[in-house]
Amino acid sequence: MNKNNKDQPIHLLELNLIVNNIEKKLHVSPTTRLLDILREELNMTGTKFSCEIGRCGACAVHMDNKLVNSCMMMAYQVNNTSICTIEGLADVELHPIQKAFLEEGGYQCGYCTPGMIMAVKALLDTNSNPTEEEIKEALSGNLCRCTGYIGIIRSVQKAKSNWNDQ
Repeated sequence: MNKNNKDQPIHLLELNLIVNNIEKKLHVSPTTRLLDILREELNMTGTKFSCEIGRCGACAVHMDNKLVNSCMMMAYQVNNTSICTIEGLADVELHPIQKAFLEEGGYQCGYCTPGMIMAVKALLDTNSNPTEEEIKEALSGNLCRCTGYIGIIRSVQKAKSNWNDQ
Protein backbone atom coordinates (compact mmCIF):
# COMPACT_ATOMS: atom_id res chain seq x y z
CA MET A 1 0.00 0.00 0.00
CA ASN A 2 1.37 3.39 -1.01
CA LYS A 3 1.42 5.75 1.99
CA ASN A 4 2.66 8.66 -0.09
CA ASN A 5 -0.23 11.07 -0.74
CA LYS A 6 1.58 13.20 -3.31
CA ASP A 7 0.13 11.17 -6.19
CA GLN A 8 -3.45 11.69 -5.05
CA PRO A 9 -5.44 14.62 -6.45
CA ILE A 10 -6.09 17.54 -4.14
CA HIS A 11 -9.77 18.10 -3.46
CA LEU A 12 -10.62 21.77 -3.91
CA LEU A 13 -13.36 23.50 -1.99
CA GLU A 14 -15.73 25.78 -3.83
CA LEU A 15 -15.44 28.75 -1.51
CA ASN A 16 -18.21 31.34 -1.48
CA LEU A 17 -17.41 34.55 0.35
CA ILE A 18 -18.49 38.12 0.50
CA VAL A 19 -15.33 40.21 0.79
CA ASN A 20 -15.78 43.93 1.34
CA ASN A 21 -19.38 43.66 0.08
CA ILE A 22 -18.38 41.87 -3.15
CA GLU A 23 -19.34 38.24 -3.76
CA LYS A 24 -16.38 35.96 -4.48
CA LYS A 25 -16.29 32.37 -5.65
CA LEU A 26 -12.93 30.60 -5.49
CA HIS A 27 -11.62 27.06 -5.69
CA VAL A 28 -9.03 26.45 -2.98
CA SER A 29 -7.76 23.70 -0.73
CA PRO A 30 -10.02 23.44 2.34
CA THR A 31 -6.97 24.12 4.52
CA THR A 32 -5.85 27.29 2.76
CA ARG A 33 -5.68 30.06 5.33
CA LEU A 34 -7.94 33.08 4.94
CA LEU A 35 -4.80 35.24 5.11
CA ASP A 36 -3.42 33.51 2.01
CA ILE A 37 -6.76 33.73 0.20
CA LEU A 38 -6.92 37.47 0.81
CA ARG A 39 -3.32 38.21 -0.09
CA GLU A 40 -2.59 35.68 -2.84
CA GLU A 41 -5.94 34.92 -4.45
CA LEU A 42 -7.60 38.32 -4.06
CA ASN A 43 -4.51 40.59 -4.01
CA MET A 44 -5.64 42.36 -0.83
CA THR A 45 -2.32 43.03 0.80
CA GLY A 46 -3.53 45.40 3.51
CA THR A 47 -4.01 42.37 5.74
CA LYS A 48 -0.49 41.68 6.94
CA PHE A 49 1.47 38.44 7.20
CA SER A 50 3.50 38.14 10.40
CA CYS A 51 3.51 35.57 13.22
CA GLU A 52 1.25 32.95 11.57
CA ILE A 53 0.09 31.69 14.98
CA GLY A 54 -2.59 34.22 15.93
CA ARG A 55 -0.54 36.19 18.44
CA CYS A 56 0.30 39.49 16.73
CA GLY A 57 -3.00 40.72 15.24
CA ALA A 58 -1.38 42.01 12.03
CA CYS A 59 -3.73 39.82 9.99
CA ALA A 60 -6.93 40.84 11.81
CA VAL A 61 -10.11 41.10 9.75
CA HIS A 62 -13.82 41.00 10.52
CA MET A 63 -15.68 37.78 9.75
CA ASP A 64 -19.44 38.16 10.10
CA ASN A 65 -18.76 41.33 12.13
CA LYS A 66 -16.41 39.58 14.58
CA LEU A 67 -12.67 40.19 14.82
CA VAL A 68 -10.58 37.17 13.76
CA ASN A 69 -6.95 36.53 12.97
CA SER A 70 -7.01 35.47 9.33
CA CYS A 71 -3.87 33.33 9.79
CA MET A 72 -5.93 31.03 12.03
CA MET A 73 -8.98 30.64 9.80
CA MET A 74 -9.04 27.89 7.17
CA ALA A 75 -11.06 28.07 3.96
CA TYR A 76 -13.55 25.47 5.15
CA GLN A 77 -14.24 27.66 8.22
CA VAL A 78 -14.93 30.82 6.23
CA ASN A 79 -17.16 29.38 3.51
CA ASN A 80 -20.41 31.37 3.21
CA THR A 81 -19.23 34.18 5.47
CA SER A 82 -18.81 37.91 5.07
CA ILE A 83 -15.27 39.27 5.43
CA CYS A 84 -14.28 42.91 5.89
CA THR A 85 -10.62 43.83 5.45
CA ILE A 86 -8.83 47.13 5.97
CA GLU A 87 -9.46 47.84 2.26
CA GLY A 88 -13.21 47.56 2.90
CA LEU A 89 -13.42 50.18 5.64
CA ALA A 90 -13.48 53.16 3.32
CA ASP A 91 -14.13 53.94 -0.32
CA VAL A 92 -12.94 57.43 -1.21
CA GLU A 93 -12.63 59.12 2.18
CA LEU A 94 -10.65 57.60 5.01
CA HIS A 95 -12.66 55.90 7.74
CA PRO A 96 -12.85 58.00 10.96
CA ILE A 97 -10.59 55.50 12.74
CA GLN A 98 -8.01 55.78 9.97
CA LYS A 99 -8.19 59.58 10.19
CA ALA A 100 -7.67 59.46 13.95
CA PHE A 101 -4.58 57.26 13.56
CA LEU A 102 -3.15 59.72 11.04
CA GLU A 103 -3.95 62.79 13.11
CA GLU A 104 -2.70 61.38 16.41
CA GLY A 105 0.38 59.50 15.18
CA GLY A 106 -0.98 56.06 16.00
CA TYR A 107 1.60 54.37 13.83
CA GLN A 108 5.31 54.37 13.16
CA CYS A 109 6.34 51.84 10.52
CA GLY A 110 2.65 51.10 9.84
CA TYR A 111 2.90 47.32 9.60
CA CYS A 112 0.60 46.66 12.56
CA THR A 113 -1.76 49.54 11.76
CA PRO A 114 -4.32 47.67 9.61
CA GLY A 115 -4.81 45.04 12.32
CA MET A 116 -4.97 47.72 15.02
CA ILE A 117 -7.61 49.64 13.08
CA MET A 118 -9.69 46.50 12.55
CA ALA A 119 -9.49 45.76 16.30
CA VAL A 120 -10.53 49.33 17.14
CA LYS A 121 -13.48 49.08 14.73
CA ALA A 122 -14.59 45.85 16.43
CA LEU A 123 -14.34 47.56 19.81
CA LEU A 124 -16.25 50.70 18.81
CA ASP A 125 -18.94 48.64 17.05
CA THR A 126 -19.74 47.01 20.39
CA ASN A 127 -18.73 49.76 22.84
CA SER A 128 -18.84 53.31 21.56
CA ASN A 129 -17.44 54.77 24.78
CA PRO A 130 -14.69 52.45 26.04
CA THR A 131 -12.49 53.32 28.99
CA GLU A 132 -8.72 53.39 28.56
CA GLU A 133 -8.58 49.97 30.24
CA GLU A 134 -11.16 48.58 27.78
CA ILE A 135 -9.16 50.03 24.88
CA LYS A 136 -5.99 48.34 26.14
CA GLU A 137 -7.84 45.06 26.57
CA ALA A 138 -9.31 45.29 23.05
CA LEU A 139 -5.82 45.88 21.62
CA SER A 140 -4.14 43.18 23.71
CA GLY A 141 -4.11 40.83 20.71
CA ASN A 142 -2.26 43.36 18.55
CA LEU A 143 1.48 43.79 18.87
CA CYS A 144 3.47 46.84 17.84
CA ARG A 145 7.26 46.65 17.90
CA CYS A 146 7.83 50.35 17.13
CA THR A 147 5.75 52.44 19.50
CA GLY A 148 5.05 52.56 23.20
CA TYR A 149 1.32 52.42 22.40
CA ILE A 150 0.79 55.99 23.65
CA GLY A 151 0.02 57.30 20.14
CA ILE A 152 -2.16 54.27 19.46
CA ILE A 153 -4.22 54.79 22.64
CA ARG A 154 -4.49 58.52 21.87
CA SER A 155 -5.69 57.63 18.34
CA VAL A 156 -8.37 55.32 19.71
CA GLN A 157 -9.55 57.99 22.13
CA LYS A 158 -9.82 60.47 19.25
CA ALA A 159 -11.63 57.86 17.12
CA LYS A 160 -14.00 57.24 20.04
CA SER A 161 -14.74 60.96 20.23
CA ASN A 162 -15.36 61.13 16.46
CA TRP A 163 -17.45 57.94 16.63
CA ASN A 164 -19.76 59.44 19.23
CA ASP A 165 -20.10 62.69 17.25
CA GLN A 166 -21.50 60.82 14.21
